[in-house]
Amino acid sequence: MAQASAYIRIPVSADQVWQLTGGFQSLPLWLPFIKNSESQDGGRVRHLTTDDGAEISERLQTYDNAARTYSYTIEKGPFAVKDYVARLVVKEDGANGALVEWSGSFTPTGMTEAEAEALFKGMYEGGLEALKANF
Repeated sequence: MAQASAYIRIPVSADQVWQLTGGFQSLPLWLPFIKNSESQDGGRVRHLTTDDGAEISERLQTYDNAARTYSYTIEKGPFAVKDYVARLVVKEDGANGALVEWSGSFTPTGMTEAEAEALFKGMYEGGLEALKANF
């Protein structure tokens, strides 16, 4: 199974970062290439539309507001992977800072492990840079 991860330090409190990222439907608020998030299945599924028209359906697997973390799987999407599970976590980092980590594991189906890892690492890094730009 392939894996990818990225992290970023943001000079605001973890609670402030979690206020923006902690809602499962909040991706369009901080991730520029996600144009819409439609809630389905009582909020446990988000149907995403990207700026280029791609559609992605993700299912919430775990959610812990106190620990500022959630995990999700991709049910449908344009990626050549299966068994995708990702986790977003926001931790305290010093007196007034946050450490945000986005990670995932997956099995490539139409590309090499190295290609899949590079693809998701790039998406995580770009997403976290976009998140930091909100603060």
